[in-house]
Amino acid sequence: MQYYNQSTEEVLKATSSQLNGLEQEEVETRQAKDGFNELEAKKSASTWQLFIETLKDPMVIILLLVAFVQLFLGEFIESIVIFIVLMINSAVAVIQTKRAESSLDALRQMSAPSAKVLRNGEKVSIAARELVVGDIVSLEAGDFIPADGRLLDVQNLRVEEGMLTGESEPVEKASDPIDGEAGLGDRINMVFSSSLVVYGRADFVVTHIGKQTEIGKIAQMLETAEAKQTPLQQKLEKFGKQLGWAILGLCLLIFAVQILRLFTSDQVVDMQKAILDSFMFAVAVAVAAIPEALSSVVTIVLSVGTNKMAKQHAIMRNLPAVETLGSTSVICTDKTGTLTQNKMTVVETYLPSKGTTSLDNLQEEDEKLLLNAMVLCNDSSFSQEGQSLGDPTEVALIAYSDKMGQPYQKVREAAPRLAEFPFDSERKLMSTLNDFEGTKTIFVKGGPDVLFTRCTQVLLDGEVQPFTNELRKQFQEQNENFSKKALRVLAYAYKPADHHVEELTLEDENDLILIGLTAMIDPPREAVYDSISEAKKAGIRTIMITGDHKTTAQAIAQDIGLMDEGDRAVTGQELDAMSDDQLREDLKNISVYARVSPENKIRIVRAWQNEQQVTAMTGDGVNDAPALKQANIGIAMGSGTDVAKDAASMILTDDNFVSIVSAVSIGRTVYDNIKKSISYLFSGNLGAIIAIVFALVVGWVNPFTALQLLFINLVNDSVPAIALGMEKEEPDVMAKAPRRLDEGIFANGLLRIILVRGTLIGVAAIISQYVGQQISAEMGVAMAFTTLILARTLQTFAARSNSQNILRLGFFSNKYVLGAVAFCLALYSLTTLPFLRGIFSIPANFGWSQWIIAAGLAVGAVILMEVFKAINAAIEHRRAKVVFDKNYPK
Repeated sequence: MQYYNQSTEEVLKATSSQLNGLEQEEVETRQAKDGFNELEAKKSASTWQLFIETLKDPMVIILLLVAFVQLFLGEFIESIVIFIVLMINSAVAVIQTKRAESSLDALRQMSAPSAKVLRNGEKVSIAARELVVGDIVSLEAGDFIPADGRLLDVQNLRVEEGMLTGESEPVEKASDPIDGEAGLGDRINMVFSSSLVVYGRADFVVTHIGKQTEIGKIAQMLETAEAKQTPLQQKLEKFGKQLGWAILGLCLLIFAVQILRLFTSDQVVDMQKAILDSFMFAVAVAVAAIPEALSSVVTIVLSVGTNKMAKQHAIMRNLPAVETLGSTSVICTDKTGTLTQNKMTVVETYLPSKGTTSLDNLQEEDEKLLLNAMVLCNDSSFSQEGQSLGDPTEVALIAYSDKMGQPYQKVREAAPRLAEFPFDSERKLMSTLNDFEGTKTIFVKGGPDVLFTRCTQVLLDGEVQPFTNELRKQFQEQNENFSKKALRVLAYAYKPADHHVEELTLEDENDLILIGLTAMIDPPREAVYDSISEAKKAGIRTIMITGDHKTTAQAIAQDIGLMDEGDRAVTGQELDAMSDDQLREDLKNISVYARVSPENKIRIVRAWQNEQQVTAMTGDGVNDAPALKQANIGIAMGSGTDVAKDAASMILTDDNFVSIVSAVSIGRTVYDNIKKSISYLFSGNLGAIIAIVFALVVGWVNPFTALQLLFINLVNDSVPAIALGMEKEEPDVMAKAPRRLDEGIFANGLLRIILVRGTLIGVAAIISQYVGQQISAEMGVAMAFTTLILARTLQTFAARSNSQNILRLGFFSNKYVLGAVAFCLALYSLTTLPFLRGIFSIPANFGWSQWIIAAGLAVGAVILMEVFKAINAAIEHRRAKVVFDKNYPK
């Protein structure tokens, strides 16, 4: 037998409990045996494991091999430089991962629930994690349910269980046993962990804690799910392997050519030393060609994006998810609390004598009575801290009273409640008996269709008149008008009661005097309108997926601009009736899904993913967790369940759709900045390779020594690339189409940019070597070295944007770039000092004239980069516009 089949006495016996609660000694015994009431956190990787994970990148492995070879050959300085760069990279990655975990733990601590429980016969408040099976817990409106349990004593209890069952309406609870099998949503005598009490009071006995609860079972199922690599991770891993093989082939070729020359040369040389030098140069070329700073740059840029997102109320649970968010093309979002304020609000009232009106003249009898009925026939309230307690619909009524200048507490103090007949789902009415202005008066509120049938009179211009068919039709038409706008409508009535009445019965809800109607809605957040519009301009499709009714969802969607002409709204039932082919056909025309199940959500996400769309999904409940896991980016609400947060990639601390769009903008900027760093790194490395290969082909001496190449790598690779990752977003960042999953790293003209910039740097170095060789081979090497390091440093300015020139960007708008350039120039200047010249192969006769020529060639290369940028930007702008208009027609 299940607990819901048993009587309360049987359940107490089964849990070895009693109505006055457990003794502390028994509690401690049970805690020792069963543990605490908490979900077991998934064991996070240790710092050492995270550190080892960072060393598995193919490019990192190649560099480690190079460093060990150099160490074996006695080149300690070069090896130490490589080890230091890699260790810094790994340390940054580990620190950022740990920081993200800390943010999540802090969020969990902030939302840790408490419970009111009977211990040793006294009611005390304890941390929910200390509950044990058999504890007797008290509930009231506003409480989160801390464990699964069987209800004992119920007083008008209604519980919001949507996070578990997907139901949008609160469930009315009872304590009677249930016969036969009952699904989770039908176990009305049970309560479940993490659901919310919205109305009434109750006591329950705890039957399951921790991982044994319904929410805990789902959490355990999610532990086996595997995390997916982001598009950027996949592309960098694939490219790293290809680059590694290409560089290995190039180094072998360079080594082979140099060895061939040694054996065919007539010169007498120390063959062992010459072969060792040739090998070291080949290794140096590998170091020069591999952008070892790339992985650390990506990590740092992603961490910068993570910090920016945190300020925009979005906590990223892992760094690479920042990049995935930036490529989002579809956002599947909930309505309540995300697009709307999650706060029912009275927007219109109706009185037969005035039509739709706001109650701003409380001297008139009609308005005064309507407002009093809203407040008196109502069980909600506000706590001293301003927290709303009670059913959201009733809270909206007392909030409206306060807004109209009539504090609800004063209304209730002036007309104390004498009796009540609580709301139930069969009558769809609530009635109270109040001492109103010295007379016992019954106030009734409920569904308009029900209340209209109970009324025989109506209040019109302060006078009670017969409720004629004409007036009835007038009220019904107004109710339909409100309903068409997806407004929730309540009707209000009253009647004087005999002075001897002390309790209310069904009979007292007849022969009423109708007062008027109120219409309310959960209004959209004000900033949502602009965010929906911004998402559209960015080519991002916003889809509403909600458990609410179709009419309400469609009205909100149309109001905020989420639905365009020709778009449809479908229910979960209609979706179930569609085949996969039908859904694929209609997918792009459906903007709203209402009354959906968890299975529906996963199907919708998969349908968009099958269209090669990067899909984000929001959710807060346990039932949302599978869809959050399936989505490319799962976005959990900060107010949601731990299971949803664990399944998600991002946590939205303010539950606001606006923050999602802001985070997408940051994600796009992060990806743009990563591509800027990539173009900078590969352009500089390509320039060095071009100069080396050219010298090899024409028979010149190597343009750079092994130490010079390693020094250039140290100076130019890390700091400028990181500075480029700090660039602010470009004006058109949210005016571009989202990236497709199959888009390569070098798409959208990036490869063209790298080839042109790299060629310009390489040609500048070649010309510089040629000029220097007219004096001596050593001077040629010194001038090529100077030109390469200056061109790569100054290229930082060109790499700041692939479309805007430095004048439009503002020379001083990125202080990190200025600092990086100054740092690189300062390091280069050290090589020209007399006592260091010999180490870096700079001859004593290298003077100002040679430096000016070398620097002039570097500056000339950067100027040509800016010219090319203008031409390339125009080409890419036209191409991007054609693609955007084709895929996202207006």
